[in-house]
Amino acid sequence: MIRLFNHYLSVRTLMLTLAEALVLFQSMVLGFQVRLWEVATPLPIVEAGVFTLVMLLTMTALGLYQPQPEPFRTTVQRVVVAYGLALMVMSVVFYLFPGTYVGRGVFALTSVFALGGVLLVRLLFFRVTDLGLPRRRVLVIGNGPDAEQAIRFLHEGERSRTTQYAGMYPVVTEREVGAPARRINHDQLLRTVRDLNVSEVVIAVRERRGGVLPLRQLLDCKLKGIRVVDLASFYERELGLLKLDSVRASWLIFGRGFDRGITRDIVKRMFDVLVSLVMLMLTFPILILAMAAVFVESGRPVLYRQERVGEGGRPFTIYKLRSMRKDAESDGKPRWASTDDTRVTLVGKVIRKTRIDELPQLFNVLRGDMSFVGPRPERPFFVRQLIQDIAYYDVRHSVKPGVTGWSQVRYPYGASVEDALAKLEYDLYYVKNHSLFLDLLILVETAQVVLLGKGAR
Repeated sequence: MIRLFNHYLSVRTLMLTLAEALVLFQSMVLGFQVRLWEVATPLPIVEAGVFTLVMLLTMTALGLYQPQPEPFRTTVQRVVVAYGLALMVMSVVFYLFPGTYVGRGVFALTSVFALGGVLLVRLLFFRVTDLGLPRRRVLVIGNGPDAEQAIRFLHEGERSRTTQYAGMYPVVTEREVGAPARRINHDQLLRTVRDLNVSEVVIAVRERRGGVLPLRQLLDCKLKGIRVVDLASFYERELGLLKLDSVRASWLIFGRGFDRGITRDIVKRMFDVLVSLVMLMLTFPILILAMAAVFVESGRPVLYRQERVGEGGRPFTIYKLRSMRKDAESDGKPRWASTDDTRVTLVGKVIRKTRIDELPQLFNVLRGDMSFVGPRPERPFFVRQLIQDIAYYDVRHSVKPGVTGWSQVRYPYGASVEDALAKLEYDLYYVKNHSLFLDLLILVETAQVVLLGKGAR
C-alpha cells in the first residue's frame, strides 16, 4: 500500500492503472499513425490524453480496479461496456470541443488497439505480479482475541497476493485460570524477526500497561528498517476503515488526520457547488420524468421531506423523490428500510435502484446543508439510539453529510444498528482522511454503485 493525498492505494492497482494508461494513450497515437501514415501530422497529445482519461474513468466506474478477483470472461464484458460508455462520453466531448474531434477511421483503429491492449495487459499482468511481486511478511505480536482476528485476516483470500503471515509472537506466557500472567523475555525478538524474514510487525495487544510490550526491542526493529504498526493503523491501511474494536481515544487524538482548515473548507465548497450544478444540468430531464412517474402512480406529494441530522448535530430538512406509499409510517414510528420493503411503490423500486430518488438532495448541497461527498445523514430518532449504542458515532457529525460517501461505495445499504456500526467505521476513515482526491475517487466509484445497482433497497 502507498499513501497518496491521505488515502491508501494498492501498489498493484496503481501499477495496473499506469500500464493501461500507457496502452490507451499509445493506442490513439498508433491509430493516427496507421490511418494517416501518408500525411505528416503532429503528435495527438490532447486527443490521446482525453481518450485515456475517459477510458480510465469509465473502467473505474465499471469496477475494473477493484481488488476482488473475477473470471476473465467477466473482465472482458466490463471492458467492452466501459468502452461503450467511453464512446458516448467522447461523442459529447467532440460536440463541445470540436478541436478534439477524431475521424472515424482513426477512432476505429484506436478502439482495436485499445481493447486488445487492455485485455492483453490484464491477461499478463496478474500472472506476472502473482509470481514476481515480493509479499510483505507480517509478524503479529500478541496472544489474545485481537491477535487471533489479525491472523485470520491475514489468511483471507486475496490477502495472500500482497501479504504473508510470518507468525505470532506472544507477549505473555500461557497461564492457568486465576494465576497472574508472566511476561516473556524479549531479548531475542530482533533475531526472531530476522530469522523469519519479517518486513512488518503488527502490534495486536489491547492491554499495554505494566511493561507488556517489548518497547526497546520494537525500536531496534524499526531502526533496522522493519515497519512497526499498531492494529488500528494496520486495518486503516488494508481495509480503508477505522475498526472500532481496535481504536483508542488517544490514537484518534494524537494520530494523523482529522485536519480542518479554511482552505480545505473553501475548496470543498467550490467542489460541492460545481459538481451539483453539473449533475443538475445533466440529470434535470431524468428528474422531471421521475417526478411525473411518481405523480401518475400515487399522486402528490412528489417530493418527500424528512428531518435529518447534519454537521454539528444540527437538524435540517432533506429532500428526496417519494419512493414509498403515503402511509408508510402512518403510526408515526420510524423504521429501518428492509430488503423487498412492501412500503416501496413500483416506481419507487426503479428510482431507488438507480438512485434517482436522491437527486433532489443536490438542492440541499447548493443550500449548504450537505456536501456532495460525506457521511450519509440519519434521522434524529436513529441518531439518538446510535449515539447511545456505538462509541464515537457523533464524530461523523464533525463534517457535513453527503449525497454519497465512502461508506456508500464500500458497504451495502445499512438498515440496522449492526449495519450502522459497520458503516461508521468507513465514515470515520473519511472524516479522518478526507481530501479533494478522496472526494474525486468516491465520485467516480459512485458511478459504479449506480451502474451496477449495488446496495439499493
